[in-house]
Amino acid sequence: MNIPSKVALITGAGQGIGLEMARLLSAKGHHVIVNDIEKSLTEDAVKALLKTAKGKVLGISGDSGNQKDVLAMTALAANEFGRLDIAIANAGITLFGDFWDYEHQDFMEVMRVNMGGTFLLAQSAAQLMKKQSTGGSLLFTSSVTAHQAHKHLAAYAMSKAGIEMLAKNLVIELSAYGINVNTIAPGATLTNRTAMDNEYEKTWSAITPMGRPASVKDVASAAVFMVSDEAKHITGQHLIIDGGWTSISPSPY
Repeated sequence: MNIPSKVALITGAGQGIGLEMARLLSAKGHHVIVNDIEKSLTEDAVKALLKTAKGKVLGISGDSGNQKDVLAMTALAANEFGRLDIAIANAGITLFGDFWDYEHQDFMEVMRVNMGGTFLLAQSAAQLMKKQSTGGSLLFTSSVTAHQAHKHLAAYAMSKAGIEMLAKNLVIELSAYGINVNTIAPGATLTNRTAMDNEYEKTWSAITPMGRPASVKDVASAAVFMVSDEAKHITGQHLIIDGGWTSISPSPY
């Protein structure tokens, strides 16, 4: 099938799930703008994507929790392509800590990046999509911790649950303009970061009903569907991608 090219912007796409989202979208012929706070990761991502991309690939480094940087991302889409069809707020941080002595600065940083960054991208991207007769698609990366309590992740879980409520609330604001908005909630996933824990795969394979943690492609494939035309009538929803873990929720500790 000849699928018309769309323009997609993905934050936190320098590695892991975000990079795989970009790879799958660009391999389908869509134009992709990748963002990461680290300039070197952004540049490396662009180089890697260009090897298989069928659409244009641009990179822009910046802090997804900073309004000036987010506006620069959406401005790049407008200036280079004249439109923005897909915006994926994937950037986020995890700062573990016991509730009893969790640092205030850590709490504020998690909220700034996870909740603030998602809100800012949604707002800026939607402004562009509102002007388009074809609307657009917003997707936020949440977590299974928004659905199931997890030790030492109270602040993180709170931020992810807030992101899911944002998606539900934006249905009221965006539907009239043909913009749908959803979240994906990955569970345990094998990435460069989790691979640093030698016990991670063994631990999560033992307690995941499907017998293994997710791969980045498992999560990214679901994300690509959620921003496709086939999913345009899905909005305000939360898709859990965890191999069944939240159904039984055994603790990894």
